[in-house]
Amino acid sequence: MPAADLDKLDYEILKRLQDDSRTIAEAIGAEVGLSAAAVQRRIKRLRHAGVISREVAVIDPASVGVHMTFIVMVEMERERLEVLEAFRKQVLADSAVQQCYYVTGSADFILVVQCRDMGEFEAFTRRMFFDNGEVRHFTTSVAMDRVKVGLTVPLNGG
Repeated sequence: MPAADLDKLDYEILKRLQDDSRTIAEAIGAEVGLSAAAVQRRIKRLRHAGVISREVAVIDPASVGVHMTFIVMVEMERERLEVLEAFRKQVLADSAVQQCYYVTGSADFILVVQCRDMGEFEAFTRRMFFDNGEVRHFTTSVAMDRVKVGLTVPLNGG
């Protein structure tokens, strides 16, 4: 669904759902001036169109024993399509990778990786980088503090 097809009410609904996806349609409707049924129809349309791609629970990593976050810049040996696709598939299959970006600049990919401890991260580097002959180089930074973490999209349209 192109942004042009979203109206002000769609943006208002999306803002509220980004803040808390469990907000009931009646509450959203009261805030935006629509009936609960109208809000539900719009949410269904936004889901169907892929504007709302997922609804998940956000878990505090430390509360489940995942204490370390790593930012990893990865440089591939060659930038051939099959090499990039194979690495993408490897990243998608690994639960330690929280985010992956294919980027411009000196690195080809930037990964955000979460592990319980340094030993778990070492095992991750072995399976993702050392066992992969197409990875030329990787550089790791360890996050010292989670200052801001989120996946909300700035919604100023509508």
